[in-house]
Amino acid sequence: MSGARSDRSLAARRSRPYDKGRGFPAQALWAAVSTLIFTRLWCPNRLRCAILRWFGAQVGTGVLIRHRVNVQWPWKLSIGNDSWVAAGVDLYNIDDIVIGSDVCISQYVYLCTGSHDRRSPTFEYDNGPIVIENGVWLCARSTVLRGVTVGANSVVGATSLVSADIPPNSIVRPPLSSVTPS
Repeated sequence: MSGARSDRSLAARRSRPYDKGRGFPAQALWAAVSTLIFTRLWCPNRLRCAILRWFGAQVGTGVLIRHRVNVQWPWKLSIGNDSWVAAGVDLYNIDDIVIGSDVCISQYVYLCTGSHDRRSPTFEYDNGPIVIENGVWLCARSTVLRGVTVGANSVVGATSLVSADIPPNSIVRPPLSSVTPS
């Protein structure tokens, strides 16, 4: 451990949680249903969509949600018509996530609406919504951070990190790795 003094007090943060949007009974019920039913391979898509709606999500028609999809709080989720959410996707929506129509979210994509203010001595929350507009394709293992809008008909390449708004009809590519010939 370093002997340097910290200018941050995480203990002060514990007593001030973010607004979860529902009380503890709804949170606990969602945790149980999500763990025991929603994320399971045997749970049919039709039931997954119905469960999200029962918990307050807005889910359009023709939506496909695969198994092992993690949704933090369904009442902070909106999905348009004919969108796909692949296996292993993590929708960390402590703020709103709005997914348009005809959106393809590929395997292991991470949408994270939560963050902290690094300059705050008590590490205050700096959460923000994510908007994925119509026709977007988020390729495998891409990450979209809080406060971002991905414009219509854009493609976010596999493993890309998106931390700022993307204009419509854009292609986002991850940085290329250096390859040294042998």
